[in-house]
Amino acid sequence: MDAKTSKQITQLKEWLDDNAEDQNETERRLLRVLKIGEEFGEVSEALHGALGGNPRKGRSHDWGDVEKELVDVVVTAFVALATLNPDWPEKFDARLQHLVDRVIPS
Repeated sequence: MDAKTSKQITQLKEWLDDNAEDQNETERRLLRVLKIGEEFGEVSEALHGALGGNPRKGRSHDWGDVEKELVDVVVTAFVALATLNPDWPEKFDARLQHLVDRVIPS
């Protein structure tokens, strides 16, 4: 995880913390993880629109919309992870390395 991305995610998390009205820690964690599902729904909607899956709406989105929504999912997941663990960049790096090592022989 590069330092710039880590700092930006931490800034978003801190902004959310500062603006979390009357949420205790458990609620904050739960809501941030659940938000990933909401963002995934937006990816699904964009994908459906890019493929013209709804004849009434036609091609309401394009692949650029799908890409933007995927970034939102990734950012939301990082914010959720940062909410769960202050050492989230290290956790992310370690897990990513584990996944790479599992599929790519050294």
